[in-house]
Amino acid sequence: MNAERTDGRTRIAVITGAGSGVGRAVTRELLRAGWSVALAGRRAETLEETAAPAAWEAGGVNAGSPRGEALVVPTDVSQPRDVDALFAATVGRFGRVDLLFNNAGTFGPGGVPVEELPYEAWRHVVDTNLNGAFLCAQAAYRLMKEQDPRGGRIINNGSVSAHTPRPLSVAYTATKHALTGLTKSLSLDGRPYRIAVGQIDIGNAATDMTRRMGTGALQANGETAPEPVMDVADVARTVRHMAELPLEANMQFATVLATTMPYIGRG
Repeated sequence: MNAERTDGRTRIAVITGAGSGVGRAVTRELLRAGWSVALAGRRAETLEETAAPAAWEAGGVNAGSPRGEALVVPTDVSQPRDVDALFAATVGRFGRVDLLFNNAGTFGPGGVPVEELPYEAWRHVVDTNLNGAFLCAQAAYRLMKEQDPRGGRIINNGSVSAHTPRPLSVAYTATKHALTGLTKSLSLDGRPYRIAVGQIDIGNAATDMTRRMGTGALQANGETAPEPVMDVADVARTVRHMAELPLEANMQFATVLATTMPYIGRG
């Protein structure tokens, strides 16, 4: 598998939440593989750090290997105008979109009981995790249906919380469960247009968001215990594998997690 489509042209990806964590790792993995990538996120400076050649080429680009091109587009995915501008900028630079990795997300305030969660906090998580994913998928659909050759792929970043919640995580868990429904519906509706849609559910990849796992995370029995994490690069390689499948094949759901994290049997 490689970054070229069957017509020999470089593949083009849009990655949201590309300024840190999983989004940063996937962006750099695809750039090293020769993809061209539009990086979306709220902060231009972190996107520029992700896109800096010195950062991603250090990961193993060999002499003579294809080098991807990065386009930084500061974007708030919860805002329709920002999303429209993101895809317009991508098409303006690269001409098409072959992959959307719907990765932008927020956990929201941790450790807050349901009855004390401010509506504004709930709404922020829903706007980012769910509405943002819908808006980006909608924009990608519009392009993928009309571009030549037709079609493309969308990969949604779910979570093991799309299956089983952590304590005191109602907003995050609700949006991740909703993403599974979004993935299934998009996958079905995309069939006539060669749009393949799948979801990756990640458990405890080592990022800033999971740094607290090493010192202690609240468990279902009320105890706090440290949890193992895995290298985020293993997630990035899985996303790349999903992304480079031919459109005739789709990995509908993939779960990648730290082997001994308390997920199977959680609770």
